[in-house]
Amino acid sequence: MARHFRAGAAGLAVLGLTLTACSGAKVGDDSAGGSGSSGKCGTFNLAINPWVGYEANAAVLAYVAEHDLGCKVEQKNLKEEIAWQGFGTGEVDAVVENWGHDDLKKKYITQQKTAVDAGPTGNKGLIGWYVPPWLAKAHPDILDWKNLNKYASKFKTSESGGKGQLLDGDPSFVTNDEALVKNLKLDFKVVYAGSETALIQAYRNAEKNKEWVIGYFYEPQWFMSEVPLKKVSLPEYKTGCDADAEKVACDYPVYKLDKIVSAKFAKSGSPAYDLVKKFNWTNDDQNTVAKYIAVDKMAPEAAAKKWVEANRGKVDAWIK
Repeated sequence: MARHFRAGAAGLAVLGLTLTACSGAKVGDDSAGGSGSSGKCGTFNLAINPWVGYEANAAVLAYVAEHDLGCKVEQKNLKEEIAWQGFGTGEVDAVVENWGHDDLKKKYITQQKTAVDAGPTGNKGLIGWYVPPWLAKAHPDILDWKNLNKYASKFKTSESGGKGQLLDGDPSFVTNDEALVKNLKLDFKVVYAGSETALIQAYRNAEKNKEWVIGYFYEPQWFMSEVPLKKVSLPEYKTGCDADAEKVACDYPVYKLDKIVSAKFAKSGSPAYDLVKKFNWTNDDQNTVAKYIAVDKMAPEAAAKKWVEANRGKVDAWIK
């Protein structure tokens, strides 16, 4: 989701990547399809960011790369900025669902020139504050941020310090929520659930048990088909209103999600780069695969296989 890498990971950024070395050809070597080579794929180093929509993109790309192109895919579980650092070291070839991150684009694409934009995924990303359906139905005015302080005491938890709790997910996700709470003068405290899974479970329980929960969420997300969360209206987003992270007092923009690859990978001649560049699907496509993984408990490769076999025409357009 649009994600903003938080200060807590600064130590990792200084230390650099601590990735397991992978065997086999490196993209950019002649054996990995370097310029002028015969186009062999070699090793394709694919970052996996920690949310299931990203996992769905990566699962399908990995499956096609292995089964159609003969690549050896190395999947690496990394949070966002750490993955971007890998572009310069050769340890990461592709990030396949990027939410905005103009700061990282400036650093790694414009300044360091270790990364390039590989085009849109086809997905539209939406971040915001949501409540469970029962709560929106019982108190319709809660969907306007101006009424939130009226209900703040209802959202209090043991972790919110006497204020209403605004539940966020993984601290590495892009979020303006602490600034929004402060700048909109809301009697709330941001509390981190710790993961996408924990956030989903909190909303699921809130709907089932009629509990008061308000928090961060996003689309595309398969969970919306199970519990259709209701979005709270924040002050309208206007271009530049989020330019200063400390002063944000507006809603999130609609993100056109895209793919970022290492500059070396883009010049490598690898068919995996062409696959990543041509990869394009819809929110419904992603939600289908994400549901296979998260709800049906299918292994990512099995989920990808099921989707690919049902959508061969789309896949063929990526590899022709």
